[in-house]
This record gives sequence, C-alpha cells and structure tokens, in this order.
Amino acid sequence: MNLDGFTLITFILWIAIIGWAIWELIQYFRRKNAASVVSKEEFKQNMRRSQIVDVRGKDEFDAGHILGARNIPYLQMKQRANELRKDQPIYLYDEKKALSGRAAIVLKKEGYKDLYILKGGYADWDGKIKRKKIV
Repeated sequence: MNLDGFTLITFILWIAIIGWAIWELIQYFRRKNAASVVSKEEFKQNMRRSQIVDVRGKDEFDAGHILGARNIPYLQMKQRANELRKDQPIYLYDEKKALSGRAAIVLKKEGYKDLYILKGGYADWDGKIKRKKIV
C-alpha cells in the first residue's frame, strides 16, 4: 500500500477522531452508570434528606450557591470524598452538569452508591440560593 503524505495525515486524523469519539462514548456511559440525573423539582423535594455538593470552584461557590450546599470542588473530590456520608444520598451540581458527572464517577469508585445530578445544573436553578457577603 503506497500512501502519500496527505493520505497518511488524513488516515491518522480519522483514527484520532474515531478514538476520541469512542472515549467520549465510554465516558458518557460511565457517568450515566455512576449517577441518576434528576429534575430541579425532584432535587428540591429530596434535598432536605440528602447531602448537597457543589463541585464548582470556591470563587463560583461564593458568588452564589444552592442554599444548604457544601463546596467540594471537583479537583479536590478524590482527596475530600471522606467528608461525605455513604449512608445518605448525595446530590451533585455544577454550572451545567459536566463536572458533576465526573465527580459522580470519582465517588462511585470510592464506594458511594446513592448519587444524583441536578439536570441543567446551577444555571437552571430557580430555588433558594445563598451568596457570600463581600466585606
């Protein structure tokens, strides 16, 4: 098989694109198996009996978060997972829901089972919020 430079580059790009698509598909199913996505109505209904975790960074959390939520940024989730109880449901959210899915995968690996993600994330939240006062 005689490949010129252009054909070889095209072939390599297609392999990379197919590899990336397979990786994204695997990650999608890992997130789907790690946690259930719930509507904001279901989130509001069950939030009093659960642990609410905002996985965004501290600055975003301080700018505004769901009332009653604690902040465990996704980048610290593996180190701080032991702060969460395994016997209570955990409701995760971020700005949309990308980081929440990743955080759910980390928590599932750590042995947590009752995991939920807020559909639409904080961006779609219309319930009570809290903002840190600027002094």
